[in-house]
Amino acid sequence: MSVFYQVPRVPVHSVLLMPTRDIAVNFPKGDIALGHCSHCGFIANTVFDPTVHNYSAQYEETQGFSATFQAFHRRLAAEMIEKYDLHNKKMIEIGCGKGEFLSLLCEMGNNSGVGFDPAFVSERNPSAGDAKVDFVADFYGEKYAHVQGDFVCCKMTLEHIPDTANFVQTVRRSVGDRYDTVIFFQVPDMSRVLRDLAFWDIYYEHCSYFSAESLSLLFRESGFDVLDVWTDYDDQYLMITAKPSRTTESAVEKPDSARINQDIQFFTEHQAARMASWRSKLEETRNSGKKAVVWGSGSKGVAFLTALNLHTPDCDIEYVVDINPFREGKYMAGTGQEIVSPAFLKRYKPDLAIAMNPIYQPEIKADLEKMGLSTEVVSV
Repeated sequence: MSVFYQVPRVPVHSVLLMPTRDIAVNFPKGDIALGHCSHCGFIANTVFDPTVHNYSAQYEETQGFSATFQAFHRRLAAEMIEKYDLHNKKMIEIGCGKGEFLSLLCEMGNNSGVGFDPAFVSERNPSAGDAKVDFVADFYGEKYAHVQGDFVCCKMTLEHIPDTANFVQTVRRSVGDRYDTVIFFQVPDMSRVLRDLAFWDIYYEHCSYFSAESLSLLFRESGFDVLDVWTDYDDQYLMITAKPSRTTESAVEKPDSARINQDIQFFTEHQAARMASWRSKLEETRNSGKKAVVWGSGSKGVAFLTALNLHTPDCDIEYVVDINPFREGKYMAGTGQEIVSPAFLKRYKPDLAIAMNPIYQPEIKADLEKMGLSTEVVSV
């Protein structure tokens, strides 16, 4: 694999809750060295060390406090239920987080389900009192192969796994000869990251990156027939549905990797200028005596601040805003900014808010307007 992008000493966790600034600033660091295979288009952090991770109840990954994200989740669940007739069926979700999507599938289709995630918190069970949904606070693996379902989904998890082929093949073995089982995976679309020069979408926890071509190849080589591949959520998420193949092919034709190779070349040639433009924007804000905040304390925010070397107290971004109440009062991994609620801005009165995801910009503007603030909102 040919390395094309490197970032030294980034936090090995982005959304693990950091209770103090000292813990956040001194949190363990790792290096990113993204490499790509010119034959299949797969991209990975070539120096990734999986032993440094701690996926636990302190892992606060949910976007479920956003009305925008809630609407997307509900629409996606409705589409899956309608397209694949998911009524009175058994659902399995691998990497279910806090369980929001699995609960929607079960609620909207009168289904039952089992979710697997070491970061699941029972006190925040969205299906509390509903015996149709069970959660296992553990990693999914071979020991759970006996748990069978009519629909197996895995959202925003595969990119955290270094040995992707082995993982998808584990899912295939667990399905066995249940050929009508529908498999649904969702990952970040790396093609968009490269074309948009979105350096804030590259962080240590994500060790594996896919384009439509390489994701399709992975599933075909793992014994699945690909049903559909598409993007959603402002083309940020790459989706795939598949079913177990009834035939065993001796070889799978490699995809045309020309497009992803072109995207990598574009990223390589222009990402430094994108970083420089953001540094210039922040310098201009500081020189004009204005205050800026980052809105979004998740992985994008950590990657943005880290890549631009915006460490407290040496930079003028003191605070990061988040609507998730569980993140309020915590600190940004690596750079140390305090995470505050939107209500804090009524007295802080920032001049500029940098939205870490453009899809949330209308929601952020509406929140600011409700508080009577005229803060300018720009997105990455």
